[in-house]
Amino acid sequence: MTTDQRQALTGLLNDMQSEMESLNLWETLPPEPEAFESATPFFADTMKFSQWLQWVFIARFRAILAEDHPLPAQCDVAPLAEETLRDLPEDTDRLVALIRDFDGHF
Repeated sequence: MTTDQRQALTGLLNDMQSEMESLNLWETLPPEPEAFESATPFFADTMKFSQWLQWVFIARFRAILAEDHPLPAQCDVAPLAEETLRDLPEDTDRLVALIRDFDGHF
């Protein structure tokens, strides 16, 4: 992965955080430790999608990028984001667009 790619992905993660903060979706306390033990995709049985996005997706990708670990072959989170976030009263279009842009790098 090039430095430019790493910077682009890091920037998108930061933008996701900023957008989540502006939507009041960014939480200060993580879910209970047991929530992270779920075997269900996206921890859907133990976390809201916004929690998974913050505490799993963004956190893990930041660690991957910081340690220069190999990236996954694909990332396709935008369809789930569109489905789950559209039910919120907040306007989440920009957040979904950021996630779609992130997916597009894979």
